[in-house]
Amino acid sequence: MFTLEQLAEARSRVKNGADFPALIQTFIQLGVQRYTTWLTDGHTDYEGADQRLSSSPGHAVQPIADRLDRDHFMARLKHHQQGGSDYATFCSDTRAAGVERWVVDTRAMTCTYFDKAGNAVLVEAIPRAGE
Repeated sequence: MFTLEQLAEARSRVKNGADFPALIQTFIQLGVQRYTTWLTDGHTDYEGADQRLSSSPGHAVQPIADRLDRDHFMARLKHHQQGGSDYATFCSDTRAAGVERWVVDTRAMTCTYFDKAGNAVLVEAIPRAGE
């Protein structure tokens, strides 16, 4: 069983997108099977085998762009994954590009990004830490 404190501590070690694979490995060790991050207010819903927890909002409600700008999103995602932006900047860039949330499935090792209409914008494989 994981706690919100354990999850927050693991997240505190992430400096940029390059640290994401290591974060996922920690979440797997803690028992997180899936989580959804909502960009409107920054809260995250975590799921384990017999457990569900939601974090508090990370910031005031922010608007999500009504129209998806996939090219802008892809460029900002690549920049972030290469260590070029911090988490807050990436979230802001992602909202501006029209992405509402992402869902990480630690069993399938995927991260799926969704627009406001619920359409999958991108499904990407999560590399193992160190890959």
